[in-house]
Amino acid sequence: MGEFYDPKTREKAITQTSIIGIVTNIFLAAFKAGAGLIAGSIAVVLDAVNNLTDAFSSVITILGIKLAKKKPDDKHPYGYGRIEYFSTLLIALIVFAAGAASFLESVKKIFVPTLPEYTLVTIIIIVTSVVTKLILGRFVKGRGEKYASDALVASGSDASFDAIISATTLIGAAITYFLHFSVDGILGAIISIFIVKAGIEMMTDALSHVIGKRPDSAITGEIKKTVNAIPGVLGTYDLILHNYGPDSAIGSLHIEVNGNMTASQLHALTQKIQGAILEKFHIFVTVGIYAVEQENEVVMSMRAKISELCKSHEGVVNCHGVFIDLETKKISFDVTLDFSVTDKLGMAASIKKEVEEAFPGFSVTTNCDTNYSD
Repeated sequence: MGEFYDPKTREKAITQTSIIGIVTNIFLAAFKAGAGLIAGSIAVVLDAVNNLTDAFSSVITILGIKLAKKKPDDKHPYGYGRIEYFSTLLIALIVFAAGAASFLESVKKIFVPTLPEYTLVTIIIIVTSVVTKLILGRFVKGRGEKYASDALVASGSDASFDAIISATTLIGAAITYFLHFSVDGILGAIISIFIVKAGIEMMTDALSHVIGKRPDSAITGEIKKTVNAIPGVLGTYDLILHNYGPDSAIGSLHIEVNGNMTASQLHALTQKIQGAILEKFHIFVTVGIYAVEQENEVVMSMRAKISELCKSHEGVVNCHGVFIDLETKKISFDVTLDFSVTDKLGMAASIKKEVEEAFPGFSVTTNCDTNYSD
């Protein structure tokens, strides 16, 4: 897991990376187009077109992040961060369309073949483009992962994949040279299929974010670790993050604290937690409280037994928020269930019955929580 960067640093890094991608892809497109036209190779020409779509994708990435930085307003109080996901979706549609069009042209070439004429210069250009795209792909994808940019990750992965696909044209050149048989249309069709596949995968990932993708476990884990390290916090639960862009989110969580803490102490503690999360992760969270009577041995023993009963059930992630009132003989607690549990109400009823049997005379309330984050 990389560091967490502020929005300005992230925007600058993504823009610079995209500009490098634009310049590199334009040069590669020019070289490949020239080589393909000279050799009469549809596969090489289509590869050049693919480089142009990659360059255009980088332009969209820049526009997307610029628009995403618009300040919140009355109509969009959470900002415009999700525009980045739509820019990724647009890139995916462009890649998909380019792949589909190139597939049709390649199929025509299969039925009406022409024999490409590869030269030493053509081969050198193809080899150079393969090496360049490998380096560019690794660089762009690495920057995308570092700065949480799906658009850059997609572009980097696509570039690395393009390099492998470009290498297949060398196979076509060798077959043409030694066997005097054109496989140019076949190779073009294969390249097109992989381009279409990449476009579909990019669309799926972008739509997943728009629908509401599960937060990265590395981030949620680090947030819980940060909160648990603050003196006075006995445990962190119910972490929920609402994503409004790769670098824009708000959330909520619950903490367990000693039941003897005063309202003033709790106020100071929640402010400390909010400040720590905002500073480190640029996320504003609201904080709920669960009280734990640490000094009451009877209560602590009952809590341990309830936790043991809950965890004995497969699919239970955790048991928390346990509240026990010995005077009114009431017990309430929350159980977080994994999505593998299909009958959540049945599970809750079963756990409630076991707790009631373990503590006769107590009324038990069991709440089922959704496992929103790891």
